[in-house]
Amino acid sequence: MENMEIIFETATELLERKAFKRLRDLLTELNPADVAELFSELNDKDVTVAFRILPKDFAGDVFSYMENDKCEVLINSFSDAELRDILNELWLDDTVDIIEDMPAGVVTRILKNTDPAVRRQINELLKYPEDSAGSIMTVEYVSLKKELTVEQCFNKIRRESIDKETVYTCYVTEKRKLIGTVSVKDLLMAESTAVVSDIMETNVIFVEAHEDKETVAQMFSKYDVLALPVVDKEERIVGIVTVDDAMDVIEEAATEDIERMAAITSTDKPYLKTGVFSIWLNRIPWLLILMLSATFTGIIISGFENALSVFPVLIAFIPMLMGTGGNAGGQSSATVIRGLALGEIELRDIPRVLFKEFRVALLCGVTVAVTGFLKILLIDNLLLNMDVSYREMLVVSLTLVVTVFFAKLVGCTLPILAKAIKLDPAVMASPFITTIVDVLSLIVYFFFAMRILNI
Repeated sequence: MENMEIIFETATELLERKAFKRLRDLLTELNPADVAELFSELNDKDVTVAFRILPKDFAGDVFSYMENDKCEVLINSFSDAELRDILNELWLDDTVDIIEDMPAGVVTRILKNTDPAVRRQINELLKYPEDSAGSIMTVEYVSLKKELTVEQCFNKIRRESIDKETVYTCYVTEKRKLIGTVSVKDLLMAESTAVVSDIMETNVIFVEAHEDKETVAQMFSKYDVLALPVVDKEERIVGIVTVDDAMDVIEEAATEDIERMAAITSTDKPYLKTGVFSIWLNRIPWLLILMLSATFTGIIISGFENALSVFPVLIAFIPMLMGTGGNAGGQSSATVIRGLALGEIELRDIPRVLFKEFRVALLCGVTVAVTGFLKILLIDNLLLNMDVSYREMLVVSLTLVVTVFFAKLVGCTLPILAKAIKLDPAVMASPFITTIVDVLSLIVYFFFAMRILNI
């Protein structure tokens, strides 16, 4: 990071001095992704200047990594000829990604400057649902026939590789139907006269074009592949999803889950690119909902106002009880949400999850209760002179056991129920669980107080 800061300062200085040759040499020594990151820090005027000094093929790679707002700035500054040059350097799926995030006027101009054949492919990809495998696939793959020899395959790969996003795995088709795959490694290891049908892998892992893209992304980790073929309902290959696109999906899903677990409405923009008003709109609805739901705890405490006046020391332990319950529920929900996201937990696993969390809850509850009892005895009474009676200590300890027990069960159950009714499990994360557990902990607390202290 420190090195990038030095490079940014150097690049800015070279721009100010108009030392474009030295700036070009500096930028072309970097990875295109790093150049795109550097450009994100420049103002719009400097970006258009710096971008134009890059070699055409390198500029295309940099453009594919750039943020949407900078891409829009560049597109608006391009002539039609410059725009065509850049579009010709982009992979088709990158072009589609850019189009999906651009204003209508910019999209029209992009489509106007693409070849008719490419335009048809773009329109086909745009027809797929946003969350489907079809929306993230590319149609730039190598297709082989089963009767080709290894030598003929290499000749075909050499001719087509410049226009294909990946050539490491080739797809064997017959009347467009996917019948097998063969890797370049397999071709290299085989005799030049060998036929594809003799060396191809027929047990092909593929996904349907309308499959959820998060499910597809998880398959990359499960099967340890660099690309997955995408087929239609007749198992005809329509494209492939590459590992870089799968990583983007995983990052997007993780970000979305983190935001929802923190009770924030998801946004596509980076934090520093999001305006204060937009952040306010994303956060305030959840804060209002949680604030209003928290009134239940106030109602419960008000209902036991007389009991608290007789035993005022009970008030001191309410934050500890509510905090412990919320933390316990948050632990279970985070574990279950992760399991659901990775496909480790299915709806049919609810009984197993509940049984496991039941045992964990008992162990955690007893441990916390014993620790709480000793804490009150040794710290609150001896050091702080709070004079908590043994019956009051018993109320607190029993409440801790029951609160942790219910919190664990609520924390593991709500995400699974959300999944069952087609909601994102992350919606049922810490904020909602904490609110529910707060109410439960107070009800349990005052229940034990009334029974044991004879209030």
